[in-house]
Parts: sequence; structure tokens; C-alpha cells
Amino acid sequence: MAVSLPSATGASARTGTGDRPDTTLRRKRAKHRLKVLGFLSPWLIGFSVFFGYPLIATVYFSFMHYNQIEQPSFVGLRNWRYVLAQMPLFGPALWNTIWLVVVMVALRVAFGLGIGLLITKVKTGVGFFRTAFYLPYLAPPVAATVAFVFLLNPSTGPVNRVLGWAGIHGPTWFNDPAWAKPSLVLLGLWGVGDLMVIFMASLLDVPREQYEAADLDGAGAWSKFRYVTWPAITPIVLFAVVTGVVQTMQYYTQALVAGKIASGVSIGPGSVVQPGYPDHSTLTVPQLVYQLGFQNFNTGAACVLSLVLFVIAMAVTLLLMRKNAGLIPAED
Repeated sequence: MAVSLPSATGASARTGTGDRPDTTLRRKRAKHRLKVLGFLSPWLIGFSVFFGYPLIATVYFSFMHYNQIEQPSFVGLRNWRYVLAQMPLFGPALWNTIWLVVVMVALRVAFGLGIGLLITKVKTGVGFFRTAFYLPYLAPPVAATVAFVFLLNPSTGPVNRVLGWAGIHGPTWFNDPAWAKPSLVLLGLWGVGDLMVIFMASLLDVPREQYEAADLDGAGAWSKFRYVTWPAITPIVLFAVVTGVVQTMQYYTQALVAGKIASGVSIGPGSVVQPGYPDHSTLTVPQLVYQLGFQNFNTGAACVLSLVLFVIAMAVTLLLMRKNAGLIPAED
């Protein structure tokens, strides 16, 4: 006996639509993508306006001669050759920036973690110590630098005076090329309250049960830190290191203000002071970017320096975020 199969037209009529199932699925996926793009649109617009377009413009102007007055003209690799091979201050500025990145970031992370560990162990007065260590971070960078240069003044500063009472001849700090960068590191350690708060939150989030299990196994303080605390806070350490590298690559205000005040040059309207005092020991690449771009109106060379900083920061960040770098667990 022959059996009649329902036609496609009849099936479509019963379902109330003439679309095929795969067409309906594609439409649903398209609507979902549009909805996702709608939610992402504020971030996409901000990323394009404040990062994408400036990055493309920086690459464009790095191949141009542009003094911010006349129309830019193409010069090829002339700006790159000038910065990388002919600019005498590029080498010292790059060395100072890398030195600050390596030393300052490492010490700030270690110091912030150490203070966080100490405060989490304190039984009384936690609020006082937490506030005391966090307050210097709230000081404006210029005011904090001015105060710190006053404290380390080689002749009238209280730090050298106290060292003199102990029979120690204090260094000249910001007036000595060998001590200028370590003095900036001390300034960075003085304002380590931001990392202290982050590490305190991560340390308090480590499960207590793991410490109790380690105590039952007879683990000491170092073993508990290595096998319990450190694996739990490695993502926070990675965050602190990466953000520290990016911030130190942009190190500008503190080094410039400290050099100007230590040199004794009066800072006022219209005054132009060469950065890097003493003997270019506090000169950083962002200072050269400002000097070239806004004082010498050499926008092309300033863009080259900016791109060099961007490439170095991206390379260091990618290196740190590799799983075998030691800051990301292998199983993640």
C-alpha cells in the first residue's frame, strides 16, 4: 500500500514559517552577534579612539617630518635612523628606563608582598598600620617627590643628619649620578601602598584549610609560603608585575621633578630645563618624547621613541605571561 509523505509546503504551513531550519539558526546567530556587539560597543569605541587611532597615527608620523605647524612630509626611515643611530641621549635614556623597570618593579613587588604578609600576621593595630603604609600612595606625585628630595637633601635633609649622628657619611642622593636612580627607587618604595592593599586582599583569600593541612603535615613557615601561599597568589603577582612594567615604562613626573629640584634651578612659567640631572642619570625615554615632541617640535622622532617603548613593553608583557615564566601555573 502506498504511503503519501507530507510535502515541504505542508510542513512549512504547519510550522507557520517558510524558512528552512538552518536559515532560522543563522538569523538567531546573527541577532546574537549584534546583541554582543551592542554590549561591546562602548569598549570598542573607546579602544578605537584612545588606542587604535593613536597607535596608527604614531606609526604614520614616525615616517614623516612633522613640526605640528606645516603639513607632514614623507621622509622614510630618516627618523628611525636618527633615533636609533644618531641621537646621543637615546642610549642613556633607554638604559635608565630599563634599569628602573627591572629594579623598581622587582623591589616594589617584593616590598609590597612583604608588608602585606606582615600586616596579615599582626593581631592588634591592623587599621593603623594599613593606613600608615597606604597614606604615602595618596600623595600627588609632584608633592611626594618634592618632599622626598627635601628629606634626602645632602646638606640640610633630615636623613643625612640622622646618618651623621650614627657616624655614617650619607651620600648626596639626587645630586650624585650613582645614587640618583636608587633614590627614585626609594621614592617608589615609599609609595608602595597600592600593591600592599592588593596583596593583602589576595593573602586573606587563601583558604585557611590549606594552612591547617600544612600544619598537620609539619610544614614550616617557608614551606607553607612556597606550597600554599605562592601558588594561590601567583595571578596577583603577575598582575602587579605587568602593570608595574607598563607604569615604569611611562616613568616621567618623579624623575623630572626630582632632577629639577636637586639641580637648584627655579621652576617657573617659561623656564626650560634640560631633563636628566645629574649627568643624565634620571633621564628616561618619556622625557625624551616630551622634549622632542613638545619642545623641539620633532614629532616624527618622538613617535619613533613612543613605538620603541610600546614594543619593549609588549615584549616584556608577553614574556611574563608565558606559562613557563614562573608566574602562571602550568596547569592553567
